Amino acid sequence: MAISIKISKTPQSRIHLCDFENIEFGKIFSDHMFRVDYVDGKWMEPSIEPYGPISISPSLSALHYGQAIFEGMKAFKSPNGKPLLFRPMDNVRRLNKSAVRMGMPEIPEELFYEGLKKLVEVDQDWIPTKDGSALYLRPFMFATDDFVGVRPSLNYSFIIFCCPVNSYYPKPIKVKVEKKYVRASTGMAGYAKAAGNYGISMLPTMEAKKDGYDQIIWTDGKTHEHVEESGTTNLFFVLNDKLVLTPILDGNILEGITRDSVIKLLKKEGYEVQERDISVSEIIAAAKAGELTDAFGTGTAAIIAKIAAIGFEGHDYVLPEAEQRKVSNWVYNTVYQIQTGKIEDPFNWVEEVK
Repeated sequence: MAISIKISKTPQSRIHLCDFENIEFGKIFSDHMFRVDYVDGKWMEPSIEPYGPISISPSLSALHYGQAIFEGMKAFKSPNGKPLLFRPMDNVRRLNKSAVRMGMPEIPEELFYEGLKKLVEVDQDWIPTKDGSALYLRPFMFATDDFVGVRPSLNYSFIIFCCPVNSYYPKPIKVKVEKKYVRASTGMAGYAKAAGNYGISMLPTMEAKKDGYDQIIWTDGKTHEHVEESGTTNLFFVLNDKLVLTPILDGNILEGITRDSVIKLLKKEGYEVQERDISVSEIIAAAKAGELTDAFGTGTAAIIAKIAAIGFEGHDYVLPEAEQRKVSNWVYNTVYQIQTGKIEDPFNWVEEVK
């Protein structure tokens, strides 16, 4: 069934105010956003409207009880100037997994997809073409009841907005193994992209930054002996440029779409990839022995974030220089060139917005 989307364009574009050569991540927003509300048990008429403030009540349910979820996506320009999306249906399916976990309604896949495509079509001039840049897409849903009481909201808003971005991490990052705070544990919502999962990461990350680190490595909530994920990415560790390790999806970490793409590409290239429990001691021992030849994070915002050093119990274990990294350099170049339509897409991940 065709989705009818009402389009109200802005009377005055702000694109001339954007310096596409110098974009600070997450601070510049395109002209429009997609919105659809969930009222009385059904999704209402969707619309494309000018980007801008939304009116909310002080008693808004999401502000008090945390029913808020989101996704991260990117749109790229192909060599012939066409807008491209990367694995968009995987994002809507993950959003709906988050919705179920948070007691929120699932959004119909077709409604999400058609709204996303129409928004990218309307704002396609905002897609940067500088190497390493993209149009970041932020779908999110939040509870909208005017009600102070602990129960699932009856009403919700779903919105997608866009912002042109350059690299999230312009240089390799220093990470610190976190052994005090806990992000998730068995039975919690670690696999969901729920706003609260990121809220609880702020203080530990602030403390790590005071010690000279850019991010933290979360460890398991029971013993702090096993690696889970970083504050903004899934994690990969490479031993002797051959064996690639990444934590198993046990319900405590995000089911990263970039993570899955990297695993599939590495296996296709002939690398041995092991998804399993990884102990902190195993990684530190490999670093001490000179066997940890690469380590990196994967995520939509960063694509690939090379790890320069791992801090553990007061000591920094420094990894090889970024330009020497065989695996992470190959992975980044391959993923990015697939996303931008510059090389063959062996898994049919890229979709052109027509």
